[in-house]
Amino acid sequence: MTPERPPLPVIIAAAVAIAFFLIPIAGLIARAPWATAVEELTRPEALAALRVSFVVSVASTILAVFFGVPLAWLYARVAFPGRDVVRALTTLPMILPPVVGGVALLFAFGRAGLIGPVLDGLFGIRLPFTTLAAVLAAFFVSAPFLVLTVEAGLRSMDRRFEEAARTLGAGRWLVFRDVTLPLIGPSLFAGAVLAWARGLGEFGATITFAGNLPGVTQTLPLAVLVALESRPEVALMLSLLLLAISAVVLVALRDRYLRLA
Repeated sequence: MTPERPPLPVIIAAAVAIAFFLIPIAGLIARAPWATAVEELTRPEALAALRVSFVVSVASTILAVFFGVPLAWLYARVAFPGRDVVRALTTLPMILPPVVGGVALLFAFGRAGLIGPVLDGLFGIRLPFTTLAAVLAAFFVSAPFLVLTVEAGLRSMDRRFEEAARTLGAGRWLVFRDVTLPLIGPSLFAGAVLAWARGLGEFGATITFAGNLPGVTQTLPLAVLVALESRPEVALMLSLLLLAISAVVLVALRDRYLRLA
């Protein structure tokens, strides 16, 4: 089959779009202080932000898997009244401005929020401006990515394998563990990596709900903001680090998403 030759206007528009996305990346690479890159990335504030980002992103991803997989299964397998509305509300953080999400978390779990006084009074737990608050902020904005990805995997899988396992006497949990989970493994992996990457890059909800405390809640994106005002060379290297991580995630998941599409 002869390859289709795109019209000239399409080529021009596509070239402009490619240039628009690549020029900012090229700007970062060109202005980065490569000679002192290791020194900038190993500064105490950079290492502290990297540590907090690792803890926050991994913890939020674990929460997303633990709670997101059952939620995705519920959406894919159980038809209950108002399911579409509940799904829309629980996946709203994907398109909600992150700062709004942070404000919502603050007025839900803050000391004057809906749940905050109960947590404080009964358990002595004060969430805002703690590392746990940063984890919850990242979980709030990243979990919907895992939920929708796993739900798509559950809807597209061949359920005859589950039915065959049941006819052979396997219980519900055994079927889920040995049949369902392996079949949706690629979707679960893709959703978990997306949730992790989204949590790693979270900014608005974190700074609103958890603050910007070095060594406690200051993640890499927040460190970039602080460094940009006083040490732009550090901001450049941290930005390139986040850029590299994002690029690796996109390349690793490209084939999986093409199969899911």
